[in-house]
Amino acid sequence: TARNPSSLSFRNTTSDNYLPLKLDVTSQSDVDSAFADAVSQFGRVDVVVNNAGYGLSGPFEELEEKDVRMQMEINFFGLLSVTKKAMETMREQKPSGGMIQQITSIAGQRGVANFSLYCASKFAVEGFTESVALETKPEWNIKFQCVEPGGFRTDWSGRSMAFPAKRHPAYDHLDAREKAKGRHMTQAGDPIKGAKAMYDLAVMKDPPLRVVLGSDAYQGIMGKIDTYSKNYKSYERLSNSTDVDE
Repeated sequence: TARNPSSLSFRNTTSDNYLPLKLDVTSQSDVDSAFADAVSQFGRVDVVVNNAGYGLSGPFEELEEKDVRMQMEINFFGLLSVTKKAMETMREQKPSGGMIQQITSIAGQRGVANFSLYCASKFAVEGFTESVALETKPEWNIKFQCVEPGGFRTDWSGRSMAFPAKRHPAYDHLDAREKAKGRHMTQAGDPIKGAKAMYDLAVMKDPPLRVVLGSDAYQGIMGKIDTYSKNYKSYERLSNSTDVDE
């Protein structure tokens, strides 16, 4: 799927394994039509990959309200629309079941300067997915997964990145555009290897709820876990001091 499906091109496709569809995740009619067409063509939907999204980069005080709302509209609310339709489709098909794979980010697990709203959108996806996974009946056989990539050599830091229209004089120590330019196509991740890993995760018999992709993401999450552990243990006595005295 894509907002402009004519831009899609893949080798070795046939009508039995490929159906390009228009899908703007902010349009409910697009979401409904895409699922209806997929079921009509293939009979069922086994895997949905929620990969629509973009990066909004810049200090929080430089962001205009319209930019903030658009970031959440696409990265979070659009994902909700697709997930809801996927759950309905997978629950009602016979036999029921399927995998809903959310492509979040290591930025859904830790904060990153210049990406406050992007991180917020991905943190929201993580919390939503973990929660909704606890709401389904086992017999529905619907599985959820948060895939958390680090940096990959795609166009994410290029044309897929958005920046504030105006700079804020207080933030002369941060330059989001230069940071993105220096990072573009120098990331550690190989997109082809990443796509293969996503496929392998999607077809696992007992898939994990969360998994990071990329050595930078792995290093980042392990660092976050260590920091969390030290922080909460440091305040163990305070944390446990607020219960009602029996």
